[in-house]
Amino acid sequence: MSTDADLATTIRRERERRGWSLEDLAAHAGVSKSMISRLERAEASPTAALLGRLSGAFGLTLSQFFRRVEASGARLVREQDQHRWQDPASGYQRRQISPPASDDLDLVEVELPAGADVPFPAQSYTFIRQLIWVLAGDLVFVEGEERHVMAAGDCLVLGEPAPCRFLNPGDQPCRYVVAVARR
Repeated sequence: MSTDADLATTIRRERERRGWSLEDLAAHAGVSKSMISRLERAEASPTAALLGRLSGAFGLTLSQFFRRVEASGARLVREQDQHRWQDPASGYQRRQISPPASDDLDLVEVELPAGADVPFPAQSYTFIRQLIWVLAGDLVFVEGEERHVMAAGDCLVLGEPAPCRFLNPGDQPCRYVVAVARR
């Protein structure tokens, strides 16, 4: 499981790698400079939506960002060693299934608690193609103006980048896999 310190180090390292100031990252991500500063000092726990904005500003998918958090190039990753992260705001849990050495394809399993609503900005989807496959429960995926109501076994290929929301309208957790490929 990623700690706030691991995330803080990765955010700061990615910002510095680009030669950006806190103001530069704030402008690219649409996030306040003070929030980024708090994140880099591990004084705040980032939400999934916030990490989506930051990774998008870096030109990374959320999966690529988390691979940098774990900083490993392994081709095989055992289930117990797969990277996990939980959104402190929604309880959204994410497990990186694909090994760190998989550069152009990511598989992520998500468990979305009952009643959860997790937004992601369009910039999170700019550099990727994505597919969502529901394993259990109900998922409402809002893609711009389009609303997709999905049940176990349903699979959706996302369209052009748009602001998105993952909603679980049910009273049970929803589990789904996201496959991400770089454009």
